[in-house]
Amino acid sequence: GNIEILNLDMKPGNTLKVKGKIPADTLGFSINLGCNSRDLALHFNPRFNESVIVCNSKCSDCWQTEHRDRHLSFYRGSTVKFFIEMLSDKFRVKLPDGHEVYFPIRHGYRKINYVSIHGGLKMISFKL
Repeated sequence: GNIEILNLDMKPGNTLKVKGKIPADTLGFSINLGCNSRDLALHFNPRFNESVIVCNSKCSDCWQTEHRDRHLSFYRGSTVKFFIEMLSDKFRVKLPDGHEVYFPIRHGYRKINYVSIHGGLKMISFKL
């Protein structure tokens, strides 16, 4: 199931906690933070078929340079919890095993209004 929230009000210092179950047959999912679906500060996209976590940003519907992290420490069929912290200049995503993925805030975002979750992650809880 896909989820979209348009009035998040996330600022530097805030942490978004996302807990969900990954179905056994999923190829991947994405957690997106930004202004809207065309302007994303963070696209967090674990891809199980490639064993990689891809992070990216999008500006006016154009994808930018991907950051790939090979530390895919969770798996299909598991229940996971992600902590996405907005810092002044980057995002820190804490994975279920404690590993952290950092991704720069490329467009000077001071506030995140928009979050969407797409693909194979069944939401259990969501908290800012």
